[in-house]
Amino acid sequence: MSYLETTRRGFLAISGSAVGGSLAGPAVSVPAGEPQPADAPRKQDPRPVVIGLVQMRCDGDSRQNLDKAIQRIACARSKGARIVVLPELFCTEYFCRTGGKLGSPEAKAAEGAIADAKARFAVGLHGEQMEKLEAAARENEVVLVCGSVFERTCDKYFNTSVVFGPKGERIGHYRKTHIPHDPGFWEQHYFSPGDTGIKVFDTPFGRLAVQICYDQWFPEAARLAALQGAEIIVYPTAIGDVDDLKGDDEGNWHEMWTAAQAGHAVCNNVFVAAVNRVGREGPTTFWGGSFVADPCGRVLKQAGVAEEVVVVRCDLSRVRKMREAWRFLKERRPDVYPELTRPVPKPGS
Repeated sequence: MSYLETTRRGFLAISGSAVGGSLAGPAVSVPAGEPQPADAPRKQDPRPVVIGLVQMRCDGDSRQNLDKAIQRIACARSKGARIVVLPELFCTEYFCRTGGKLGSPEAKAAEGAIADAKARFAVGLHGEQMEKLEAAARENEVVLVCGSVFERTCDKYFNTSVVFGPKGERIGHYRKTHIPHDPGFWEQHYFSPGDTGIKVFDTPFGRLAVQICYDQWFPEAARLAALQGAEIIVYPTAIGDVDDLKGDDEGNWHEMWTAAQAGHAVCNNVFVAAVNRVGREGPTTFWGGSFVADPCGRVLKQAGVAEEVVVVRCDLSRVRKMREAWRFLKERRPDVYPELTRPVPKPGS
């Protein structure tokens, strides 16, 4: 059997059909007497898990936002979710709209507002907020990815996600690696670059990586998660359209956002779960669109523009099947990619 035929058969067995097949498509058997190719997908038992995404509005009342999130965690669990993901900075408004280019007069003028946001919204990882989220994970017996919070530690501030297990145990935390700094998203005034590296967490319901918002535009981060064995990459997010900023040549941000993450799913053969906030905050319209994509890059379910709890059943056995069929990780050529780890030269250097 040729390599192309082996690959085609493997893809059909995993996907159900070449185009538009169901998750549980018909099995494709090898003809009698024909040996099974060494790298053809092996039969594996299903590993079902239900992922719940809490798409919600957020405002300046941290306590109200937290209470709403806890209610929605329970709602997701009532629909069968065992992994629940909250949005980025879900306890606060998106305060990073205020700022300017580093060292600019606009940045100087924003110093008071930046200091006020740090005083109002930054928290430690062991206070009342975390205690309530820990209790929510335990009471609902879910793995809880706590979106992200504005973390204060010593003299630094981070954009941090904490992961709790179904007994309320703290599995770990991740600090946002890539920090944007452009109009509407002046995050470098508020957050230091994360120092945790790309992390994958072992949970009772699968191996998952957490990456936060702007991280989703970097294929290197998704690939590192896959190389560490991630079966699911979750992306808590706060993204939307900003008035008077988009030019005609910038494309549709919502479509780009979905396509980039679906691309990570197929190129790394993982499930991707992205959860966004909704609503109008200042000049920004957060358009939601939270979704789950499968290891073929297909969007299984996507929310609209309103508050919603999205629940999606996933079969994690498909991750290994796809990786064995397509061999993206095995056939890499790291010796050819050294430039990927070199800093980008400054203009004129």
